[in-house]
Amino acid sequence: MSYISTRGQAPSLAFDEVLLAGLARDGGLYVPAAWPQLTPDDLRRFRGLTYGELAVEVMLPFLGGTITRDDFARLVNAAYGSFAHKAVVPLVQIDQRTWMMELFHGPTLAFKDVALQLLGQLFDHVLAKKDSRVTIVGATSGDTGSAAIEACRDRERVDIVILHPQGRTSEVQRRQMTTVLSSNVHNVALQGTFDDCQDAVKAMFNDQPFRDALNLSAVNSINWARIMAQIVYYVAAAVALGAPDREVAFAVPTGNFGNVYAAYAARQMGVPVKRLIVGTNENDILARFFASGAMQADGVVPTISPSMDIQVSSNFERLLFDLMDRDGAAVAQCMDGFRKTGRFEVSQGQLARVRELFEGYRCDTTETLSVMKQAYEGSGYLVDPHSAVGVAAARASDLDPSVPLVVMGTAHPAKFPDAVEKATGVRPPLPRHLADLYDRVERMDILPNDIQILKDHVKARARILGN
Repeated sequence: MSYISTRGQAPSLAFDEVLLAGLARDGGLYVPAAWPQLTPDDLRRFRGLTYGELAVEVMLPFLGGTITRDDFARLVNAAYGSFAHKAVVPLVQIDQRTWMMELFHGPTLAFKDVALQLLGQLFDHVLAKKDSRVTIVGATSGDTGSAAIEACRDRERVDIVILHPQGRTSEVQRRQMTTVLSSNVHNVALQGTFDDCQDAVKAMFNDQPFRDALNLSAVNSINWARIMAQIVYYVAAAVALGAPDREVAFAVPTGNFGNVYAAYAARQMGVPVKRLIVGTNENDILARFFASGAMQADGVVPTISPSMDIQVSSNFERLLFDLMDRDGAAVAQCMDGFRKTGRFEVSQGQLARVRELFEGYRCDTTETLSVMKQAYEGSGYLVDPHSAVGVAAARASDLDPSVPLVVMGTAHPAKFPDAVEKATGVRPPLPRHLADLYDRVERMDILPNDIQILKDHVKARARILGN
């Protein structure tokens, strides 16, 4: 198993090298050179496996022999042993044909834990084997940061710096990051948007001397290992609902496109996925693309679903790579134009191809609150504002009602108590392990959106330089 860049100019790498590299040196994202295949017999064999057992089966081909099966099984069990639900990602039926896959039973109450708890284990294992250390730099719109910090805190071979947009996360999201006082954890509240945070991280990776001096690595979904770990729960949902003998569809609340791209990857591997419904909030660049074929960035609008307040969806480049028949030069030209003009457009033929699988839906704040209220009044089920966008997208689809539809529940309602209370009148309490979160001391640095200041800040905190 080797990995290639979406822009075609970086060297192909093995899995352990991709894990530590994050972003390719040509600015592209790594993808498998070829997709491992799951046969119908494989999918039938998966029935009855625990989530950990399934995770090993699905992900082992992606490792290409860089980690032994026994070692990987140990890392997987360590990653998911801390989840609050024995099923790790349970399926809950919310109406006759719709299911919610609850991805929020990890330590920070968001779907990012499913991948990042494993990523932390993988970093430890690979860095120990290579006798090396890394400086992780990440951007977050709210959930990635806390999940990454929880996965990397107190690890001897890792320093982690997370950038979040100042004032644009929920208080719970911010405190989950800023109250971790481990010496290897550093939080930056950037005076800008999430897209500014993401641009700053990419700029650091694209500065090759800076990148090499600090041995930079990534925890954002630009890191292939994140996508790999997310593929598993789509396989799990499909198998639970009858695959390979029955198709399944997914409605995914989407910002950076990583979560729904993992569903696309599962389909590329042979999982019978009928439809992928992309739900967006007012920051609807993806919904507009699936309607028109034009990717047009506008200003970011703050909403009650802040993890989706994004206008530049980094992982879309991975889908674009396949849409352009894996022509790295064409992707590089397209993305360079997008950075300069904020716009690109695919051909009508390419749009027709992508719409065979994908559809987009825009859900504004009024509708989001309405969906949350209806869910609670109908069944007593509390839904966070991101998952509510997924529910709205599922309901809007004209999908054949005989196809089971799974909404990806991306966050625990207690992460967004103000929005949930506004919609339902009920303020969800934090789980016991976070009950004192509002009383904990916070630590963060507020910095301007200036790449040189950010680089100096990261450099001063990287122990790889002897700080």
